Amino acid sequence: MDTVIDIFAGLLILAGAFFAFVAAVGLWRFPDIYSRMHAASKAGTLGSGLVLLALAVHAGDTATVTRALAGIVFFLLTAPISAHLLARAAYVVGYGLVESSVLDEMDESKNKV
Repeated sequence: MDTVIDIFAGLLILAGAFFAFVAAVGLWRFPDIYSRMHAASKAGTLGSGLVLLALAVHAGDTATVTRALAGIVFFLLTAPISAHLLARAAYVVGYGLVESSVLDEMDESKNKV
């Protein structure tokens, strides 16, 4: 049974590493700050969550599992909010959208007020 748990934890770590790699590639390849922020928040959160889940599966004691699950919940609650606030701050400061963007919803909402 320990071998199955070790293999499952290893697969979770590999999946988490893959999503962290995807986040890094997104930061490198996407054209503007908003797209890069999206890649970092989504794929980074999923990658970190999978690695923490692997820790919870492999550890087996209640204290470590509880901390790992609390870390996952913390990532899921804070990453979207922080990405949203950073994107809003970047927009207010004046970082523009890439030329290929077709819709600027923030500009439309700014004109309504």
